Amino acid sequence: MAGRATRLWHSLTTVHPARTVVAAFAGVILLGTALLSLPLSSEQSGATGFVTSVFTATAAVCVTGLAVVDTGSYWSGFGEGVILALIQVGGFGIMTMASLLALLVSGKLRLRMQLTAQAETKSLGIGDVRRVLIGVAGTTAAVELVVGALLALRFGFGYDESVGDAVYLGFFHAVAAFNNGGFSLHADSLTRYAEDPWVTLPIAAAVILGGIGFPVLLELLRHRERRRRTGRRGWSLHTRLTLMTTAVLLLTGTVLTCLLEWTNPLTLGSFDWDEKLLNGFFHSAMSRSAGFNALDIGAMEASTLLMTCALMFIGGGSAGTAGGIKVTTFAVLGVAILAEVRGEPSSGILGRRLAPHVLRQALTVALLGVGLVMAATLTLLTLVEAPFEAVLFEVVSAFGTVGLSTGITAGLPVSGQLVLVLLMFVGRLGPVTLVSALALRERTRRYQLPEERPVIG
Repeated sequence: MAGRATRLWHSLTTVHPARTVVAAFAGVILLGTALLSLPLSSEQSGATGFVTSVFTATAAVCVTGLAVVDTGSYWSGFGEGVILALIQVGGFGIMTMASLLALLVSGKLRLRMQLTAQAETKSLGIGDVRRVLIGVAGTTAAVELVVGALLALRFGFGYDESVGDAVYLGFFHAVAAFNNGGFSLHADSLTRYAEDPWVTLPIAAAVILGGIGFPVLLELLRHRERRRRTGRRGWSLHTRLTLMTTAVLLLTGTVLTCLLEWTNPLTLGSFDWDEKLLNGFFHSAMSRSAGFNALDIGAMEASTLLMTCALMFIGGGSAGTAGGIKVTTFAVLGVAILAEVRGEPSSGILGRRLAPHVLRQALTVALLGVGLVMAATLTLLTLVEAPFEAVLFEVVSAFGTVGLSTGITAGLPVSGQLVLVLLMFVGRLGPVTLVSALALRERTRRYQLPEERPVIG
């Protein structure tokens, strides 16, 4: 009895990195909720209600972009600053930022802090954490500064905005884009810029760079240096798989959006052919986890909404600012299906064999995601009277931390909005991370069960 009590106490008092990450995200959401509830955070008289504050704070920290109020008109300058800070903190990673601050102050990281940062950044080894943290900070600053400057110049010279407004608009949208936040200071998001590639393409580039994941970005940046030092050629399997799958999904989304919406007068139908291609590509890129829209989502065909749901569910790269089940999960499942159809004993891709536990992890993440989406969709359908495709779209957008909306979010009852809050939180941290964080202890089986094969299919 004493030994069991000791083990239980140890499991409750030992801080697991995944649990720490979950607690940190929850803590920052609560802090953001408190700040947004202050009277000076909004343009309205009095304090903002709890549900509106917690929904906005969760959407910002979880870099989703769904909103129950118009960001530009409802929130004050202070409130918009809080939202921007929450987006940056959420995208950069609570534990990543904490670890970086500790590194800057002390010049070294404690073992527990390194383990926590490893859980957040998905770095391959504890010794890589310092390099990853510095690389994440440098990459984030560089992309946001470049994209923000390009957008500020365009807003200033192309739309006659004052210097202050142009800089503010440019850098707000740059931070939201790189962190896949999806918050816009315009009530119509980016529909007013649908025909302007000088606005949409830099934002799309920032979204893609932030969405492919920091490990891929860092490997791309250090590939030439590593090749000169070690003589190794080529990228890692993770990088090649992420880039290949991302390119295929971007192309597929662009083609399908153009085909399905080409003659729709409320979306692409009124544009010239080059503008149709531009907006088809932009919608495909935003569907991966960004949340900006240059087309009216509510006016899209049901087939386009279904296709967009698939892209949102897949999401972007691992250890980046995108949500979803991640492109590597999708690719691994596809490879496993192909191997099973061919009757091959193991799954392989790009000259590498995939370990069995990788397949189990991918299947677990995908099925947990499907289960959460189904449960949330069923719940919302019992709470609101809205078309099934609109409800499903909203649920997948929240789970994939995307932020695209057909326009029903603001009209949801409080219970429905709280369902989306939970989905955004789970979608940002990942089902496996959340489940492992809630587990009291890890169990290791020290024996093998007899093997038997049930009938499948």
